[in-house]
This record gives sequence, structure tokens and C-alpha cells, in this order.
Amino acid sequence: MERISLTDDVALSRLVYGMWRLGDDADTSPNHVRDKIAACLDQGITTMDQADIYGGYEAEAVLGRALTPEIRNRIEIVTKCDIVAPAGRHAGALVKHYDTSRGHIEASVDASLRLMGIDHIDLLLVHRPDPFMDHHETGETLDDLVAAGKVRAVGASNFRPWDWELLQSGMKTPLVTNQIKISLLHHVPFTNGDVAFHQKNAQPLMAWSPLGGGTLFDHAQAGLRMKLAEVGARHGVDEAAVAIAWLLAHPARILPVLGTNNLDRIRAISDAVKVDLGRETWFDLYTEALGHEVA
Repeated sequence: MERISLTDDVALSRLVYGMWRLGDDADTSPNHVRDKIAACLDQGITTMDQADIYGGYEAEAVLGRALTPEIRNRIEIVTKCDIVAPAGRHAGALVKHYDTSRGHIEASVDASLRLMGIDHIDLLLVHRPDPFMDHHETGETLDDLVAAGKVRAVGASNFRPWDWELLQSGMKTPLVTNQIKISLLHHVPFTNGDVAFHQKNAQPLMAWSPLGGGTLFDHAQAGLRMKLAEVGARHGVDEAAVAIAWLLAHPARILPVLGTNNLDRIRAISDAVKVDLGRETWFDLYTEALGHEVA
């Protein structure tokens, strides 16, 4: 499995296991969670993607109960902060909002460390752009967390280029990645400047919902599914693997984040690396997704 270096001491596996549904499984026992992690590790997938809000602020604890020192030493943990929703420990919130204040970020990081039973977070992402953000306060807080060793690297999620530049202007620590929505069904980042901005700055992107939240396999996408199946048949993989390979083929070095609770599907995540898409095949799939040929 290819690895992508974000800093001198933080590298992620090219494919990332997303844990946003971890708490939704009928079986959240430590042994079952360990089976999922083991299935990832068997493929070289070492990066686990979390967020404080996942599972109503409970998914980090589900992971924490499964972690052993041996497992922790073999994985990288990504988590996120700043969304406050009226659930779990924030049940008293009057309205869903974003909080990038020092107090909230520090409390969120401390809670994440405690719930997962770890002494540092490998990569902390600011989950959503905060229209009320004081970038000096937020940036200084993130710098301090890195300096304290609680966080090894910092990035963002769902940021547009201007959000990124604003936060970075208040920081000494470089932001290293932006996790955004990218897929065959949400391909606008390739043309709206998002991918170009980070590609220019050599900042690898993480892609959430790389299969369109499952809608890629709806009947409405019959034409695209047919093309994916044709490519998959040539490589001995399924349609999902080809859709992920489409992201992997791009020179921006995109890291797809894939989340499923099905062990068989977890074991098949790395099938995507078996597919080598050429330019014309990439554009054939892109054209079908667009619904028309490029200009």
C-alpha cells in the first residue's frame, strides 16, 4: 500500500478507513472493531478516520475500547473537531453550530484523547469552516496543540481555498491536508479550483464520500455503472474499486476515505489499487458522470 507523507513524521496509507458509521453497527464490541482494523491492516491500510461528532459523539469511545498498545502502534488516527450539535455531551446546545474557539478546541482534543485512550492524535482536522472564526485565536490554539505534542499534524475539512488561507495566515504550523467531498458523482472540485489550489501547493487531499454515499449504485446511474463494470471486468474487481481507482489516478494524490461496517467489503477496499486507469478511460468515466462530453 502506497503511503503519503504529510510531514517528516506523519504519513498516511493511501486508502483510509472511515469510522463515521462505527457506532451504527449492531456489534460494537471491542473484538468486532479489532476484526475491522485487522482487515484493514492486512491490506496495508493503517489510517483510521474519526471525528468527535461521529456516532453522536460516541464513535471515538467505540474505537478506544478496542485499541491495544500493539494496535495503536500500527495505525494513524485522524479526528476532527468544531461541530457542536445537540447530541451526546453537547445535548444542551441550543442550535447546531461551529466552535473554533480555544476553549472548545482544547476541550474537544482532550476528550478525543481520553475517549480513545491515546496520548496524541496523528492528524487533527477542523471539521467545517466557521464563519465566526477568529483565525488568530484558532491558529494559535492549533500551533499550541502541536507544540504540546497532543497533535502531530493539523489540517482542515470542507474548507474552500479562502477558508484555508485565512486559517493558515494565523498559524506557524503548516496545514497539511483538506478532507473534502469528491467522487464521480461530486466531481466539481476538479473544476471549481479546490483540487487545483491544493495540487499547486503539493497538499494531498482526502476524499470523503468517494462512492457518493452509495448513490453511485442507484438505478439512476445505470450508464455509469455499466462503464464501471466494464472496466472492473478487465481488472477482476467490482464497480466500487474502479470508482475509487478513478480518484487514485489523479495526480493530486487523493486519499479516499472509505467507511463500511461489512467485513467482506472492508477486505475488498484495496482492490482499487489493482486498477491502472489511463487518461482516456479516466475521461470516459468522467464524461459519463458529466452527462455530456467535455467542451
